[in-house]
Formats: sequence, structure tokens, C-alpha cells
Amino acid sequence: MAVVAIMATMRLDAQIMKAADLEQYAKDRYGDRWLDAAANLASTLTLDKNESLTYQQIVEAPGKSKQQLYVALNYWATATFKDNQAITLNDKEAGCIIISSTIRNIVKHTGTINSYSVSITPVIRLDIKDERVRVTYTVQSYDILTDISGGWFSLAETDDRTYGDSKRKADDKTNANLYDEQWEIAHHYPFVPKDMQKRTCAKALVMTHAYSNAVLDKVEEALKHGLVGNDDDDW
Repeated sequence: MAVVAIMATMRLDAQIMKAADLEQYAKDRYGDRWLDAAANLASTLTLDKNESLTYQQIVEAPGKSKQQLYVALNYWATATFKDNQAITLNDKEAGCIIISSTIRNIVKHTGTINSYSVSITPVIRLDIKDERVRVTYTVQSYDILTDISGGWFSLAETDDRTYGDSKRKADDKTNANLYDEQWEIAHHYPFVPKDMQKRTCAKALVMTHAYSNAVLDKVEEALKHGLVGNDDDDW
């Protein structure tokens, strides 16, 4: 089941946008009833053959050559994704740039027993031809950091909301209350109605969808207006 859909627009900063700004954007467009918003979105989405959530759109750039578009997008990708490993393919001759960068903590949710922090690692592929770019954005799973001491039952007893994800470095296994999981989007709400983590996954879907909109907006802006607004050939 993964999604091929038309993406709306939105503005994000360096790692395209702060999580708080992304959440406000999502609320403004889809409301803050995450279960309903996710269900409504699911009715418009179709998972792909790899059971990934995939969005694809062609951005037209009349009068601009493949080389010009490649330079503009390479500049945008390098300036936007600060992780040195984010650009996994950069092939000028083939006209293809592939980016994979983790967006951390797009959702934090406290459940009855556990608390969850959700991150995603979209794969963004830019295929470039004369006068057009095809943008493909794919996410297959949510990266989950579960805190088994952070649910409402635990907080009622300790009143200590740790959300250890913000204090924990990659691969740190010193806190026995924290563990990592991957939740495949196709196997969770709203694509699976009866889901024990439906509230967490509902918000995660909406936020993932909102981020896809931001990616397209930034690509289109870079192609039409440049990264800083004065990076054209007239100098």
C-alpha cells in the first residue's frame, strides 16, 4: 500500500523546519484532532508496492537547462541538509540527486504505559531534465524511541517526564528504560484501524505528510527564485 500524491506548499528552515513550526503548520491545515486528520489523509493516499508512503511531483522550470537545474538543486541540498552524509548520490551526468536525512522528534506522545518519540528518515530523489525536475519523497517506517518509564501511569507515581531521547546519543544503550523500534507505516494506523499505537501513529502520519509538502515547496522555490534570491546568471 505507499502514497503517490500532489503536495501542497510550506516553508521550512535548514533541516527544512523546526518540529514546533512543522506541528503548527500541520494544525493550521489539518486541525489538531490527529486521529481524524490521519483518517482523512489516508483516504487520499495509496501506499506503493513496497508498502512505503511515496509522494511524487514534477516541477516545471521553463527556459532552464539540465545543467542550470542541477547546479541550483545541488546548492540547495548542500545548504539545507547539514549532515555530511545526507547526500547519498550526486550524479551530474545522470541528472540525479538522492538525499536521506533524519528528521528527529517530529512527534512526542505520552501513552498510558509508555512514551514515544518519533523520527523519520525520508529518501528524497531529484531527477533532473531540461526545464523540469521530478521530486520523489519516500518514507517506509517511523523510527521510534520508546520510554517504558514515561507513560501516564509512571508519571503519576514519579512525576518525572524524562523523554530520554533528547538526552541520549545514537546507539547509547545505558538507559534500560529506553529502546528503539521501527514501525512500518503500512502496519499501523490509519492503514491498520485497530492499532495499539494509533494516537502516536496518527500524528506521525500527519507530520510526515506535512514535511513532504515542505520539501516540494523548497525545491520549487530553489528552482524558480534561487536559494537566496540573487543567485542567477545576471552579475
